[in-house]
Amino acid sequence: MINPIQLYFWPTPNGWKIAIALEEMGLTYNLNLVDINKGDQFEPAFLALSPNGKMPAITDPTGPDGAPISLFESGAILQYLARKTGKFYGETERERLEVDQWLMWQMGGLGPMAGQAHHFLKYAPSMEPPHDLPYAKDRYRRETGRLYGVLNKRLADREFVAGDFFSIADMAIWPWASLWEGQEQDLATLPHMANWLERCSARKPLQRGRALAAEKRGNLQTNKEAHRILFEQKPR
Repeated sequence: MINPIQLYFWPTPNGWKIAIALEEMGLTYNLNLVDINKGDQFEPAFLALSPNGKMPAITDPTGPDGAPISLFESGAILQYLARKTGKFYGETERERLEVDQWLMWQMGGLGPMAGQAHHFLKYAPSMEPPHDLPYAKDRYRRETGRLYGVLNKRLADREFVAGDFFSIADMAIWPWASLWEGQEQDLATLPHMANWLERCSARKPLQRGRALAAEKRGNLQTNKEAHRILFEQKPR
């Protein structure tokens, strides 16, 4: 009997990473929704899995040596699942190092910068009171654009970010890069990135991961209670 992985998830770019990985790797999993707009991430049961109060998280009943394990942080989860399955992590040590570099690039650069771009361009102006900050908007729009320039150059002579194979680095980057419009980027100036987005988007498992609980993804700009919970960090 298969013991499914428990996925603790909400349909955001970080959540999509793990849903996409589970689908791409063909792993059996159960979905546990963590409604971050209502403060589920602050519940004691979830904090026991993810002490930082962020999703996604997983519990694998058949972890290392067959013992259960819980993991938080999307990059760590991707590395674990890739090692567990032997998939999407390259075939050689050099390939794995390429994957790690670009995974860390996403975790330390693109994710935080694109997330701040979303916040200051879309959400802060709609808060009560509004926070329409031109400097912050320009700062994070420009830095996100710079990072996409790095990605575009990287993809000029290869199919995927780590080489000619789809990897967990692509799974980490694609969810954020797919939201380029909300980050006020010009895809016409990023032709290699645009082609890569199309290649990734054509993958059926990626489509399934991206569609997971899509109906739960509402308009955060109008959800004032979610603003209080997410941006003021006040549990319900």
